[in-house]
Amino acid sequence: MKQTYLSTIVLLERMHRQFLEVIKSELEAHDIRDINNVQSLILYNIGGDELTVGELTLRGYYLGSNVSYNVKKMTEHGYLHQERSSHDRRSVRVRLTEKGLELSRLLETMFERHVETIADNIDEEKLDEANAALRDVERFWLQQLGFGPRVAEFFRVETAA
Repeated sequence: MKQTYLSTIVLLERMHRQFLEVIKSELEAHDIRDINNVQSLILYNIGGDELTVGELTLRGYYLGSNVSYNVKKMTEHGYLHQERSSHDRRSVRVRLTEKGLELSRLLETMFERHVETIADNIDEEKLDEANAALRDVERFWLQQLGFGPRVAEFFRVETAA
């Protein structure tokens, strides 16, 4: 069991890095050089919403300081619009600009292309089983941090299929 558990951890890390490389490759194919793969993924996760940096951190599992830095850079390059909350002047809300929406659509197109071809390699039932196992690992890690099952459900972000 120990070796299987450690293999899972290594695989998760490697898969995350590979996924970021896939995004980087897509950006390079479209000659997009003013934003990196992590920032692109943050933009995609914002989508059509307007969020605070704190909400974005919770939604995307990004580290707060990294999100703040990345939000600053994405704003400087015209992908995000920032606005102070009228209710709480300490809070900054962000939303995508037209340039950010275009990049988000580009990633959506990439994901659609992936979905069209992944069925040739992996069936949906196997992906569902893998997702269930990964949610179990996530729940276990949250319990190790002292969070109960309700917190695990709070952190899980479901996406529409």
